[in-house]
Amino acid sequence: MKSHIKFQGVYTALVTPMLSGKICMESFSRLLNNQVEQGVEGIVLLGTTGEAPTVSNSERKSLISTAKASVKGKTPIVVGVGSNCTAQTIQNTIDSDNAGADAIQIVAPYYNKPTQEGLFRHFDAVAQCTEKPIMLYSIQSRCGIEISISTIQRLRDKHPHIVTIKDCTASCDRISELKRSLDNDFQILAGDDSATLPFISLGATGIVSVASNLIARELCSMVNLALQNNFNEAAKIHHEFYPLFKGLFIEGNPGPIKYVLYRQGLISSPELRLPMVPLLKENQLLLDQILDKLDIKRPQSVCC
Repeated sequence: MKSHIKFQGVYTALVTPMLSGKICMESFSRLLNNQVEQGVEGIVLLGTTGEAPTVSNSERKSLISTAKASVKGKTPIVVGVGSNCTAQTIQNTIDSDNAGADAIQIVAPYYNKPTQEGLFRHFDAVAQCTEKPIMLYSIQSRCGIEISISTIQRLRDKHPHIVTIKDCTASCDRISELKRSLDNDFQILAGDDSATLPFISLGATGIVSVASNLIARELCSMVNLALQNNFNEAAKIHHEFYPLFKGLFIEGNPGPIKYVLYRQGLISSPELRLPMVPLLKENQLLLDQILDKLDIKRPQSVCC
């Protein structure tokens, strides 16, 4: 089974804007429209950047339906469904499927630390409840475990609709092994903005990006140049925005990206849900300095 979605280019891991404890749908719709205008290939909701563990089931459904209505089919909506409970992940998948998700992202279960056999059975059970394309999500720093290449092979062999992986290892060796071990139709996406170019040079097809919440057009240009093997020009963009790539992880994601989006007027508040808290003042100042040096212009349609 081949996916009709092209898992290449820039997929934005969208933030979930908050205001006074509730999701700010006005800011959310503004972000979605801005992403479509700037030409992203797809949007990922309810991942790490979207504060998925703090979003309720009713909020999840509302975010998906709002996203579908806002983008009007112009870009696919990938929905993160992962949790550390297989039964809950299955229910999230069914709910997201019914709400109109175009594809599903499943993170490795966190906290439990299952074996690779446990991981296989977890993803296998979830894959059986949907026919939508599935993006695996391997982020050892958050989950304590990595989805091994042999486990990915087993899953791909059994479920052809497992079509891509967001890989946050920043390991070129792992990308090389993935390309050698998986079929050519299986797509690899970087999960770290600063690793995008080296990953593409080894066969990855794009990025699930945090920075593209703010600079989607620039990242789309960088990735498109790299996919055309014009790494000299792509590297110029990479080096220009490298301080931002690193600055966005000066504290736990999504604190820094929410701060810069608020500073640029794209969301109404930098608010996070506990246990995430506002950035330290010194880190706000550091991000201010990075943005001032880059001279990133505010979009014409801003909230404040």
